[in-house]
Amino acid sequence: MRQKRNTRIVATLGPASSSPDQIRALWEAGADVFRLNFSHGSHADHLERFKEIRRLEAELGRPIAILADLQGPKLRLGVFKAGKVALKPGQAFRLDLSREPGDINRAPLPHPEILSALTPGSDLLLDDGKVRLRVESCGPDFAETVVVVAGPLSDRKGVNVPDAVIPLSALTEKDRRDLAFALELGIDWIALSFVQRPEDVEEARALIGDRARILSKLEKPSAIDRLDEIVALSDAVMVARGDLGVELPPEDVPGLQKRIIRSCRAAGKPVVVATQMLESMIEAPTPTRAEASDVATAVFAGADAVMLSAESASGRYPVEAVTMMSRIISRVESDPNYLDGLGSGCAKPEANDADAISAAVCQVTGILSVAAIVAYTTSGFTTLRIARERPASPILSLTPNAATARHVALAWGVHSVHTEDAANVEDMVAKASGIATREGFTEGGKPLVIIAGMPFGTAGSTNLLRIVRVPRASL
Repeated sequence: MRQKRNTRIVATLGPASSSPDQIRALWEAGADVFRLNFSHGSHADHLERFKEIRRLEAELGRPIAILADLQGPKLRLGVFKAGKVALKPGQAFRLDLSREPGDINRAPLPHPEILSALTPGSDLLLDDGKVRLRVESCGPDFAETVVVVAGPLSDRKGVNVPDAVIPLSALTEKDRRDLAFALELGIDWIALSFVQRPEDVEEARALIGDRARILSKLEKPSAIDRLDEIVALSDAVMVARGDLGVELPPEDVPGLQKRIIRSCRAAGKPVVVATQMLESMIEAPTPTRAEASDVATAVFAGADAVMLSAESASGRYPVEAVTMMSRIISRVESDPNYLDGLGSGCAKPEANDADAISAAVCQVTGILSVAAIVAYTTSGFTTLRIARERPASPILSLTPNAATARHVALAWGVHSVHTEDAANVEDMVAKASGIATREGFTEGGKPLVIIAGMPFGTAGSTNLLRIVRVPRASL
């Protein structure tokens, strides 16, 4: 089943969407990638979902990517004697390492790494920013603060430190166990939470190697300070707007979203926009107009994918949410100015064979009415470089590597097929023509543009571009 839209949809599985029938319904509604959220559920739960996705993949004969989202460090307060307190503006409030339950004057903060990173003037955001404290004085085991934004505070509420790099690994012991489990299953993508600096990605890469691709979640202001370095080390990036919106002023997030998308486009790395995209559809069968506009903004900006979280995992209308997201994307992509806007966001091609060929392909598709760009690839690099250019024609990616076929399913405009590599140029043309016809890409009289590397099957050897007209007998 071919999706006739370019922007991909990532759908999170959960209690509302874990049965075989529900997973199939989400796929048929338009989900391209399934996300397993390791912040919730057991390994047994994720194993069953993984098996069902792979069963569906085998039945359909279509590569389906699976994304394992690691929880990352969760920084929280301790407990209060009365279960909760109500802080007032301007009052003094102490945070320390004592395990004694808190009261109106203090609370336990069992994270010495946070206290060690604070300086006078630092802000602490509690309970997703509903309460804000400013540090007056601090030491390795305490922080004396004043309440800037008051409100109720209860047991184990989250703590965010927006203006400090916390000396903490992005991988907790739980994450390491979850990662080992996910890699053993054969998960395609690992989403790395709490990325603060490039070293966090390097640490994950040392554990993962080439067994999966890394998607770095940008949810900390410190990560934005080293954005291009993190993008360069990652295989893909997620704009995690929920946490960014807690640690940064909400008005800053739209601009940062565009900046991150531009950085990923320049590097040729897929970028996913996530969090609260159709939030009201957790409870309602239709989104707000503002939510529809939010999805449209990400699509107009050139995101490779948009993501549903609770909407598809635990909401009342998971299939309807995917269907609505697909409809919004399709409507945006039918706008006559859509591709023109995307062209302005692309960086200049680099001085290598793959980029030269990719740029030439885009010129061809801008001149001719092309049915599809057929890209032979081993590692997926060629396919991603073409997708980076946001061409006017769909991309049919052919690869002998099943893992690669799943990896590129996250990328803009790519329809991925797992197939044997071509033996020679004649076989290349025949195979491309046959698969393009079978997958619904050929239209009478329109040519295919085929790109490949010779010798065939050699990664990084893209050096051939051929325009082919499919014989009408095979249409």
